[in-house]
Amino acid sequence: MENNERAILVVDDEINIRELVRFNLESRGFKVIEAADGEEALNLAKTKDPALIILDLMLPKIDGLEVCRILKGDPSTKKLPIIMLTALGDEIDKIVGLELGADDYITKPFSPRELVARVRAVIRRVEEREEPKGQPVEKSYGLDIDEQKYEAKLNGKKLELTLKEFELLKVFASNPFNVFSREHLLEKVWGYDFAGDTRTVDVHVCNLRKKLEEADENSNYYIETVRGVGYRFGHKE
Repeated sequence: MENNERAILVVDDEINIRELVRFNLESRGFKVIEAADGEEALNLAKTKDPALIILDLMLPKIDGLEVCRILKGDPSTKKLPIIMLTALGDEIDKIVGLELGADDYITKPFSPRELVARVRAVIRRVEEREEPKGQPVEKSYGLDIDEQKYEAKLNGKKLELTLKEFELLKVFASNPFNVFSREHLLEKVWGYDFAGDTRTVDVHVCNLRKKLEEADENSNYYIETVRGVGYRFGHKE
């Protein structure tokens, strides 16, 4: 087993999609459990302790966005990683899902190879953050990033960040004033070793920028969009 016997929960009301995902995950050593609606998904998420959820958004009983909201709002399941399955044109649903705390999304129709790669990448990131951490990586100009507690404060005020937003901030703070391409951030934070959908990066950076501004409108820190390249994080001297 790739993940210490913990299963991947696959949630989709289409049995052919579930069978496709199950086949590709099991052929690569993962254990799989399935749910056909949102109500069943919530029950299994809370009782089976899956390693990750692959969550379709169009579900009977309780839709996928509401399932995501409930899980991310519950302290017992808040850190459970979620990869959303969305239809090709559902841009708003993707953005809302990411804002609710989903770790990633995959658009239907999808490549089974890419699906497995993203599952591995998300699980790898979870395992890395569960390893013992060292001392805070940054404590200057009012910003305090503590890897051990997995939290960040700005001028003493705790930033309510999702896991991916925290990891983005950590990457930015480790190299202030450097310009990071979207592809580089995708690889560093999401763990992809191939070109993926950089819209995921844009949404998370936008949310992180907003939370920094809301925490302190006079903050020394900023995230600058470098047109055609990516993002630069820095602070005023």
